[in-house]
Amino acid sequence: MTRPATPRTASITRETSESHIELELDLDGRGASDIQTTVPFFDHMLTAFAKHSLTDLRVRANGDTHIDAHHTVEDTSIVLGQAIRQALGDKSGIARYGDALVPLDEALAQAVVDISGRPYLVHTGEPAGFEHHLIGGHFTGSLVRHSFEAISIHAGLTVHVRVLGGRDPHHIAEAEYKALARAFRQAKTLDPLVDGIPSTKGAL
Repeated sequence: MTRPATPRTASITRETSESHIELELDLDGRGASDIQTTVPFFDHMLTAFAKHSLTDLRVRANGDTHIDAHHTVEDTSIVLGQAIRQALGDKSGIARYGDALVPLDEALAQAVVDISGRPYLVHTGEPAGFEHHLIGGHFTGSLVRHSFEAISIHAGLTVHVRVLGGRDPHHIAEAEYKALARAFRQAKTLDPLVDGIPSTKGAL
């Protein structure tokens, strides 16, 4: 794989009264990951995101999980979005758009990504009651959407995610993260046919 002239990397630390996050990423990696957030299922989802987006990702996070996992997941997702935005730079040469349809056994999810600079999330199709389900004993289903929202806002992405089918909450959530990863992988790719910034406005 040809590396870009300027590395598309970022390293960010965020500390609040609710959490401490350290995150490093390389958008032109091979999907290597080292994730420790103290929320095991979220570790699993971020590992899947790294693997399927071909983004090298290292995360160290801890927070007030004695209350619940919400703050740690939210703050890690904020930092992941910030790091993506920083690593993308001026977005020159990127494909910009990506889409993916990903199955996981009975679950099926679709994601479409536009590295637009305009944060927007449309998220539909999760079955009734999914948001209340505890996955792995720590991670509530509602955190899938909340994580995607934080990433989209802070990375400056337009993201559409649809759950087209599914019964098992673990499978549904994992299909969603993998679909987002595969769509983002396409969108962030450096396209040799793209000259400059892929926008008629000249900026993203």
